[in-house]
Amino acid sequence: MKKILFLSFIFLITSGFSQSNFKKFKKLSSPKKWWVIFHPFKAKKALQISNEAKKVADSIRKTNLLDKDHAGGQVDAFRHAYWMARLRQELGKSAARSLGKAHEKENYLMYKKRKLEEGIVPDEISSEMDLFNNEIGLSLTVKNCKTPKNGLIYKVVNTITQGKMKVIKKNKKGQFLTCDGEIIKPKSLHGKWKNNKCLVSSDYKRN
Repeated sequence: MKKILFLSFIFLITSGFSQSNFKKFKKLSSPKKWWVIFHPFKAKKALQISNEAKKVADSIRKTNLLDKDHAGGQVDAFRHAYWMARLRQELGKSAARSLGKAHEKENYLMYKKRKLEEGIVPDEISSEMDLFNNEIGLSLTVKNCKTPKNGLIYKVVNTITQGKMKVIKKNKKGQFLTCDGEIIKPKSLHGKWKNNKCLVSSDYKRN
């Protein structure tokens, strides 16, 4: 592993990657490290956009535009779709999609290590939701599109409220539900990548 990291360091430095950025690189998961290695000139911009997407999603969460749910709800869907749309605008479709896939591979590694993402351990249904919403986000723009950020934000929001994305089925209390509407006991989800959570359209109304 050390040899791979050393070779990666040499590759990135010769590609114009600063030593300070390499320290950040070392902290990345292996899927994201490989993404950076294959996209050294796009890595800095990708990081900026990733931070932007989180900040915008946090701002949206404080409004009444969506459901305020950042872990399986509309705000979660927004974050992924907006992230992909902005990445495609700046980096192109292929680079954006591959970074999205690297992120989901990272989530699986987090699950294996029982680390939290947005307050919960990642699982298969969350990954399916993210990948679906990533593709919708990619479809909302093209590379070098001049759509202002505010315009893109409302485009993503409208796509969600029109039911074109996916969220995880929950009730008004935030409890996960099966596709039949049965409450899923939290203990039954512990340590499981596959479970009986249910994906529904993003315009789903909680009861």
